[in-house]
Amino acid sequence: MFAPSFEISHDWEEPEGLVDLLQCIREQRDDADIRRIRYAFYIAEKAHQGQQRDSGQPYIIHPLAVARILANLRMDDDSIIAALLHDVLEDCVTPDAETLTRVFGAEVVHLVEGVTKLRFKSNTGLTDREKKAAETTRTAESLRKMLLAMAKDFRVMVIKLADRLHNMMTLESLSAERQTRIARETLDVYAPLAARLGIWQMKWQLEDLSFKYLHPKEYHEIKELVAKTRDQRETELQEVILALKKGFEDANIKVSDIRGRPKHLYSIFNKIVKHNVPFEEIYDLLALRIIVETVPDCYLTLGIVHAMWVPMMHLFYDYIANPKSNGYQSLHTKVVGPHGQPLEIQIRTRAMHEIAEHGIAAHWSYKEGKAQVDETKRLSRLREQLFDWASDSNNSSQFLQTVSTDLFSEQVFVFTPKGDVIDLPSGATCVDFAFRVHTRIGMTLVGARVNGNLVPLPTELKNGDVIELITRSNASPSQDWLHFVKSPHTRAKLRAHFRKLTKTEDAARGRDLLEKEFRAQGLDPKLYLGEEKLLKIAEGMGLETATDVFAKVGLGLAAAQGIVSKLKGSVHELPPADRIEVTKTKEGKLALMTAGVDNVLVNRAKCCNPIPGDEVVGYVTRGRGIMIHRRVCPNAVAYLTSDPDRLLPYQWPPDGNCYAVSLRIECINRQGLLMDVSTIFADAKINVSAAKVGTMPNHSALIQVTIDVNDTSHLQAVMTKISNLPDVLSILRIFGRGTK
Repeated sequence: MFAPSFEISHDWEEPEGLVDLLQCIREQRDDADIRRIRYAFYIAEKAHQGQQRDSGQPYIIHPLAVARILANLRMDDDSIIAALLHDVLEDCVTPDAETLTRVFGAEVVHLVEGVTKLRFKSNTGLTDREKKAAETTRTAESLRKMLLAMAKDFRVMVIKLADRLHNMMTLESLSAERQTRIARETLDVYAPLAARLGIWQMKWQLEDLSFKYLHPKEYHEIKELVAKTRDQRETELQEVILALKKGFEDANIKVSDIRGRPKHLYSIFNKIVKHNVPFEEIYDLLALRIIVETVPDCYLTLGIVHAMWVPMMHLFYDYIANPKSNGYQSLHTKVVGPHGQPLEIQIRTRAMHEIAEHGIAAHWSYKEGKAQVDETKRLSRLREQLFDWASDSNNSSQFLQTVSTDLFSEQVFVFTPKGDVIDLPSGATCVDFAFRVHTRIGMTLVGARVNGNLVPLPTELKNGDVIELITRSNASPSQDWLHFVKSPHTRAKLRAHFRKLTKTEDAARGRDLLEKEFRAQGLDPKLYLGEEKLLKIAEGMGLETATDVFAKVGLGLAAAQGIVSKLKGSVHELPPADRIEVTKTKEGKLALMTAGVDNVLVNRAKCCNPIPGDEVVGYVTRGRGIMIHRRVCPNAVAYLTSDPDRLLPYQWPPDGNCYAVSLRIECINRQGLLMDVSTIFADAKINVSAAKVGTMPNHSALIQVTIDVNDTSHLQAVMTKISNLPDVLSILRIFGRGTK
């Protein structure tokens, strides 16, 4: 077994920053492995030697600052070591992951890799729009990677939050464009994530720093206004504190701490914007936090506060009896203070305060130098959600939408009949609640009781509601649910269900097309459509089951004649004739390109609208030249029986020209879907010559569109992109009057 020696060069001197870090760790924990942490810094310093931050400072300052933030959160040795090494694998040639594993262990490397951003190709040569899309993909996929790593070990995200906090503290050295982008990402993603994990200490710092760069004018104005009124507020707070202390002494209540709580700049800005009130009319800048010994003392303290000043009861919240999903507990009340102005007061125990300030970081205990996570139901439920968020979404934009709504929006806290707390996005319904409890329950839901009363499923839930679900084993979801559910997680589960139903219909249509093709060639479909043969075809197409093959054919993403050829093992030959190529002339007319048949009039059959890349045949008409049909076209199949001598086999390779094709897109009716489809056409440089949109009674919509494409490859690429849109149920190529 390898045993690291942690030997450091004799001429190496501890920098002042490391001395401060180690002192901080010693003060927080007397069992910390200082020697191991010092060696991690030594390795990081060597690895980053010669590297500088954008400010011009040595790069090692950053990991050292991140480690200091974690030390103040009382995180364990592995977390602090990972913080010191968190950019080594991403930015340095050595050491590699194998070396770090040998020296510091697999846990440290797991934490470092969880924080490491994904590597993407350079954006050089891309348009501004493409760069923006690439940046969104990078952000989303890196966040998805971190969430999955966080689901296995929450310390990953605590380290990442500390990393982001120090980056925000040193943002002034970057360009204005990068400042704005990073601040927006911090405010939209990382600050809400800190709140979800209960690390309020980080949450408000991230918000205020983001506010500083996103709204610099408003930030400095509010900062100055707060500074001007500080002395007056300090005097009023001292008056309130003295009055409270006397009340507590008279009631024999032991108070550990009582102090003013600063109102953060971003929260003041939010109040001004949301309620459209000037700063001078914000009277609740006074806030107190009271920390007592026991839970009963919390309620006794509340009684004394309410006896001294008139409570504003609609602003009272008991988060001790009903904790938030991140474990936060406290009594919140607002009273009319001694000078007639609102006064916010929070009352909690010391243990509650630790969780309120440090959140999930407070759940680490230190035994024999190893961090142990307190596996409560809350953490287990959050872990399940993380896996769901990372796996539900098909693409980056959908993933960011899901995370921002499910994880970062305002929330309501409701209860199961057993008293378990479930957090949901604000505006969530009984259906959202059912799918949050378990997907199977959501799929079989038929009714719900809220606080003992039967309610319609679209009923919006409120804080404190107790929900009892009614299920039936043979029930199934309604497409109407997609019209009112709030959570993207619920929407993703419902879409997957309806896609599966649509896939069954597509597979049935595909099987029917394959059977018709076999019969058209005088063959018995039963001899070829066996499970074993179809599985081989599926494997070659990158699919899993025979149903997938049928569905591809039914969707028009695979040609029936091509699948039949593969199943037969050889291509069916038409009556003997020379192989002829079809091309387009400069005038845009179709022409035959082979010796002996030049200047023959060739037309594209309107019954099936073939395009280059389709398997086609030519039918020699009387007086109208040759008509090109798809081989699967019912008219061509009929000619094979009635007039086989008039059929000619053709090849129609891509010729760079455009041909009109019609598509039928069935989707869930939602605002902006047509714009999403149009964007795909625009990105693929496809002209739209006609479009028609209709809505259905079941809240679905039908888009019929005619587009110009070069060939089947061009068409299939755009059909695949559209079918990947989250609300698209099916997409079919419409071939014309005579075929499907």
